Amino acid sequence: MKYTLWFMAGLVATLSVQTMADDCSDLNTLALQAGEIGLPTRGAVVDSTAWVSDGGNNAGNNTASNVCRVHGHIKPVTNNGYAIHFQVNLPKPWNNKSLHVGGGGFNGVLIAADKHYTAQPTSEQTPLQQGFATYGSDSGHQSKINFDGRFMLNDEALLNFGHQQLKKTHDVAQRIIEAFYVRATNYRYFIGGSQGGHEGFDVVQRFPNDYHGVIAGYPAHNVVMLHLSANVYARALLANDGAGWLNPAKVNTFVSAIYGACDALDGAVDGIISHTQACAEQTVPFTNYDESNPVRCAKGKDTGNDCLSDAQIGALNFINSPLQLEFSLFPDDEGNTVFPGWTPFVGSTFFDANFPNLGAEGPQQALQAMPGDATLRYAIARDISIEPLKSFDPNKYAGRIIDLAGMMSANNSNIDAFQQAGGKLIFFHGSVDDFIPVTSSIDYWQRLQNRYPAEVLREFVKFYVIPGMGHVTGPFKARMPTFDALQAWVEQGVAPATLTAIDENPATRGRTRPVCEFPLWPQFKGGNLDQASSYQCTY
Repeated sequence: MKYTLWFMAGLVATLSVQTMADDCSDLNTLALQAGEIGLPTRGAVVDSTAWVSDGGNNAGNNTASNVCRVHGHIKPVTNNGYAIHFQVNLPKPWNNKSLHVGGGGFNGVLIAADKHYTAQPTSEQTPLQQGFATYGSDSGHQSKINFDGRFMLNDEALLNFGHQQLKKTHDVAQRIIEAFYVRATNYRYFIGGSQGGHEGFDVVQRFPNDYHGVIAGYPAHNVVMLHLSANVYARALLANDGAGWLNPAKVNTFVSAIYGACDALDGAVDGIISHTQACAEQTVPFTNYDESNPVRCAKGKDTGNDCLSDAQIGALNFINSPLQLEFSLFPDDEGNTVFPGWTPFVGSTFFDANFPNLGAEGPQQALQAMPGDATLRYAIARDISIEPLKSFDPNKYAGRIIDLAGMMSANNSNIDAFQQAGGKLIFFHGSVDDFIPVTSSIDYWQRLQNRYPAEVLREFVKFYVIPGMGHVTGPFKARMPTFDALQAWVEQGVAPATLTAIDENPATRGRTRPVCEFPLWPQFKGGNLDQASSYQCTY
């Protein structure tokens, strides 16, 4: 039996829950008109449906089909625009909740939303297995390689990637959920990391009524400034014919010296630097160009892999410094055109997300080179002939950069509407993230503190810095049940405090640490080094 489902004035076709749940294929004829979606489109359609397994045990039958998987697309407004492809997963039974899962990098890959959420312990059931209706999209373009920015030449695709795809995907997914279960969700959540964390900030700032709770991991929220800084980072390594680049052996020399100076400052020699403030003070000599620097080569010349030349120390100092643009008209609440420095002197490993961040064979392969080059070439200059890694003057493109910040970045600390709607936000960042520096999240938190009284802020935002955690990997590959904490906060009013993370690095798998509310950090108080109970959160 087939039904054509049209949504008019917020009403859904009258079908029984049992009929819909028994026949996933009934959704094949579902179509949404443009007026049912909160931002401009030409409507949306379902392309296919299928009963699939949630990947769990399913009462002992791994092949049981208990999820209605829906694929579809949202039609672009312009004739040369790209469709937004989406996937919605509708489980039986359903817990009356939904989860929107964010993307990563430049997106361009369909988010199936059927795996573990950002930094979730892999021992836990996925949200889909727990009964959540889950969904995600490709953000409105398709890419086969990392940081392929060519889609940015298309205005509608750039705007969708910038933020609009989030609202469009949310609205379509919620209508599909309502059609299938013949009722709306009780609680709507969003989770993402990196670009997905940026998207979490987007929905808080731009669409404050759409979600009851949001988790944003290591967010690329100030993305335009991040990529301008990444370009400067990469060019510092390329300067003077690459004299500032540190090859992998030199990286190991430098990182080993930093950890030798700082690892014990938290009371535990465990390969994790937790007391980063003390580390910053301890490593001041590493920035010097004289004999006080323990890693400097004799007379600052490059004499081998067991030391750093003055050019290499200079590159690290440059990377450590904030980026300051000459203009200050950004459309956030403070007109910010400063991006804080990175973290080379407090524990960066320069190896993150399974990628040598300074480049395995040379500075042109530095991880920061790719997004910086793409955004500057395709989104800012919109000139495929320029070479941003050789030279780029952002002041030449001031107007365009300001426009893009309004379209792509989510750096506004005015989240009054989200607070007034009763929303809850948890965001976290690893202390040794070499791809998106933790300093960016700290800067945002400090601006939230400037805007909201402490007693107000703690009622709807929690921020955590996790020592040893990188962008995905790091000395402490932290995984923690943040979603459990968020649900308890949203649904029961139980605010999270100190969390507990488990390390999923193969060599140290199973050790745990407390995850402290910033600016607290975990200090070893005695006992088993591998147990969170042996640490206390302190200033």
